[in-house]
Parts: sequence; C-alpha cells; structure tokens
Amino acid sequence: MGTRKPIFAGNWKMHKTAAEGASLARQLVAGLKSISAECEVLVAPPFTAIPAVVDAAVGSGVLVGGQNLHWEDKGAFTGEICGPMLKDAGCTHVIIGHSERRQYFGETEQTVNLKISAAIRSGLVPVFCLGETLEERERGKTFDVVKTQLNDVIRGVRPTDPDRFVIAYEPVWAIGTGRTATPAQAQEVHAFLRGELRMLLGTDFAERVRILYGGSVKPDNSSSLMECADIDGGLVGGASLKADDFLGIIIQGTR
Repeated sequence: MGTRKPIFAGNWKMHKTAAEGASLARQLVAGLKSISAECEVLVAPPFTAIPAVVDAAVGSGVLVGGQNLHWEDKGAFTGEICGPMLKDAGCTHVIIGHSERRQYFGETEQTVNLKISAAIRSGLVPVFCLGETLEERERGKTFDVVKTQLNDVIRGVRPTDPDRFVIAYEPVWAIGTGRTATPAQAQEVHAFLRGELRMLLGTDFAERVRILYGGSVKPDNSSSLMECADIDGGLVGGASLKADDFLGIIIQGTR
C-alpha cells in the first residue's frame, strides 16, 4: 500500500434499520479504539439509517457514506436522493456504480459519470466501482472491461484531487459468492488500473489515489490482499454487517 492511507469501507446494502445500524456503529467505534494503525473506516448504511449512524459515530473518526445518489441536485425524481441531501445528513462519501446497481437498476458508464460529477459538486468523495463478470474474465476480457469502464468515466469527470476520489475494483464473480480473487489476480488488475490512471491523469494522481479491492473480503484473506503494492483497502459487503468480522478485516489488513 506504500504511503497511501488505507480505507476499509463497509457497504451494508439493504440491511440494518436505524436502531440496528446505530448499534453496529457503536460496536465499531468501541472496537476501533484498540486499533492504532493509520487507516480510514467508512460505513455506507441504507438511507433511512444514515442519521442514526452519523450520531452513533460522531467524534470517532468513522466516516459515513451513501450507497447511491441522483445526478441532479433536486427535481421530480420520485424515490431518488441527491448529493446535497446526503451531505446534509452527515455523509462524506458515496458509493457509485456498484455492480448491483449496474445489474439490477440499469447503471451505465454515462449515468456513473453524471453521478460522480454530482458527488464532487456536492463535496462528497465518490467511491467509483468497476469490475468484470465471470464470463468476461473467462473470455480473457478483464483488462478490456475495466479499461473501458475507467476511461469512459475518467475522461468525462477529470477528477483533480486524488485524496477526494476513490476507486474500488470489484470482480463481479467474487461478490457475495464466497469466491475471492487471489492476491495475485487482484494486484494484477490494481496495477493495470494505476497504469491507466498515469496515462489519463498523470503520475502524481495515479500514485496518490486509493484503489480498494471488493469481493468477498474476510478476516482470513484481508492480510494477504492488503500486502499487495497497489491494493489500498477493501470495499466489504457481508462481512461488514458484523462488528467482529469487519474489525478483524481492518486489524489483519493493517498489520
């Protein structure tokens, strides 16, 4: 991970009521007091639980993010939420382009591009997700897929501050399946992405931006993944729903 401060982000997806989320946040806050490693910890609860989680985490350093946002700041978009609303609720980050959003809700590189621009405009740090399906990997298309996803978004957004932009490589075939990319597989893609970023945005941006790995991260594989030179933390799904598991990932990943 070099000199980049690692980030461990818990994507709670459609889990936890406000009370349950606050309880989990308090457990994390208590557990993190015994961890001295320099890292950032982020949780992304459902929208309804955000205020309660923000209150539970206040003063602790635990960051709170949204799981999605609309690209407009207001308007007649029933069921949507915008950047200013997330910011007002206490969010610092927002996950954009998660594979489940692409698979179930029609996210495209165009909408991801618009949403990242909206996040930056609202003062939120985008956590931009990209990755290939099992079929694409088996056909040897991994690099082509992630290159297209990265290029289509970066060329439209042109982020300038690497400290306020996060990328998450999530091989779709490893999300919620129990399968995990080997450290070598993950590092290969992370290094490729960093190389692409050098060409797109320059060496300084590429070397400073954090690239997370997401795909069945657990306490028992966190250490080997985070030892890789270009992996700067994890985007954690199911294992972030239990304080002991998420804390275990953080502890093992920062040793």
